[in-house]
Amino acid sequence: AILSLEPPRMGRVHVIEMSSYQIDLTPSLDPTVGILLNVSEDHIDRHGTLEHYAAVKERLVAGVQPQGTAIVGVDDGWSRNIADRIEQAGRRVVRVSVKNPLPDGVYVDHETIWRAAGGARGEIAGIGGIGSLRGLHNAQNAACASACALALGVSGETLQKALRSFPGLAHRMEQVGRCGHVLFVNDSKGTNADAAAHALSSFADIFWIAGGKPKLGGITGLAEYFPRIRKAYLIGEAAQEFAATLGTQVPHEISATLDVAVAHAARDAEASGLVDPVVLLSPACASFDQYRNFEIRGAAFHDLVTALPGVKPVV
Repeated sequence: AILSLEPPRMGRVHVIEMSSYQIDLTPSLDPTVGILLNVSEDHIDRHGTLEHYAAVKERLVAGVQPQGTAIVGVDDGWSRNIADRIEQAGRRVVRVSVKNPLPDGVYVDHETIWRAAGGARGEIAGIGGIGSLRGLHNAQNAACASACALALGVSGETLQKALRSFPGLAHRMEQVGRCGHVLFVNDSKGTNADAAAHALSSFADIFWIAGGKPKLGGITGLAEYFPRIRKAYLIGEAAQEFAATLGTQVPHEISATLDVAVAHAARDAEASGLVDPVVLLSPACASFDQYRNFEIRGAAFHDLVTALPGVKPVV
């Protein structure tokens, strides 16, 4: 995809999302603006240790151009240390938080993005009621994108309009459709427990489709969200492991395949009588046992949902 972009020139901005694999392999990385959202335990099979994984992700912001900007989410210890380190190396750092107000940086408080500096703060934009930005992780995405836009000279008015009209991205808390009160959400990009936690924290009554090729630690770290799950539908290699973790805390079935999981979750959500039930695909697993990548898995979910009788697009 990168090779298909127009050549660089003055005034042209390319936005490129890089995986840790790509960062690790690239010989040079010196963006005008670098954004590091967080560091959590993932891809250890590739990188060996969390320390090495964090060092790889640090390259996103450590190599920004001398007059550029490093934007770092500081809601985890690894990222806070990275922000301190690159600031000491002379880079301009904008810290971002969705958990705590910052004396200097960009943060989210009561569904509003704020910019603070010198003891004063100013409102950047309100994000309440924007369905495509539901959840703390999307608030962080919006805050980091806002910090980036401001660093590039985008006006506050333009930024607010862009946030309000943002349609969301495929496979990332994508609202696929609705059937009556039942909302179907495609979060196939949720390939580990930390990512799935963001999705699970965003809804109250969840019919959860999970499983695939399991990651280290499984879903044991998601116990605080179990009360939100009305029933789980487990697929792929992780199904038995996840069933053991859920035990008697969460009603569940081993659906084995995505088509069965979607059909059963849709049936149960519709019959639940709940006000706002959500059928959520957020697998907390890689896709490689049944699908080539998370995009293909998400596309399969999308097709299965839109083929259900009565499902309409979310407007």
